[in-house]
Amino acid sequence: MRHSYTIRIGNLDLRPMAIRKGGNFMKKVLLSIFLVLSLILVFYGFTLAQGTEGQQMKKAKMVEPSGIALWNHLKEKDYTKKWKMWPGKAALYKGTEPHGVFLTTYVNGRGYKAIEKKAGMLPVGSIVVKENYSPDKKLMAYTVMYKVKGYNPQAGDWFWAKYTPDGKIEAEGKVEMCINCHSKKKDNDYVFTSPLK
Repeated sequence: MRHSYTIRIGNLDLRPMAIRKGGNFMKKVLLSIFLVLSLILVFYGFTLAQGTEGQQMKKAKMVEPSGIALWNHLKEKDYTKKWKMWPGKAALYKGTEPHGVFLTTYVNGRGYKAIEKKAGMLPVGSIVVKENYSPDKKLMAYTVMYKVKGYNPQAGDWFWAKYTPDGKIEAEGKVEMCINCHSKKKDNDYVFTSPLK
């Protein structure tokens, strides 16, 4: 025998809607709640992804393309301790002209990840620091490549810089000698050190 319960406050019937209108109503309510929660989760995930991408781009653009700003950035980041050497290259590996007889090459985190993943090119914000050494392993110069979005699309958007061991700028910007030489590796994002694919 079915019992009917009525819960009222004044003229307000407080019985669950499913009892008053049938079981289909409850299914619709649950489905609506599920859809609303799903949309909230999708929106949250999208917002989170956009925030992370924005932060990465902000970090990538934090250094202006100038010799002084780049040198200060390298000193501030203490790259020899906090960045990794180019994957597969140890300190003082054999170099070629016009760089030193021996080279040690460091790359920041963005660039390093792309090299390891064989991404085919280095992303905006990548910085490659090449220490150039003489035959007696004395530091002669620093040569640096820094990828800046829109800086020089005709040459891979690379900003080039060369410094003396004490940080004096010998060349910076769209350095013709660097571009002409590295253009031989245009299909490897202007990089000689190793294949990026």
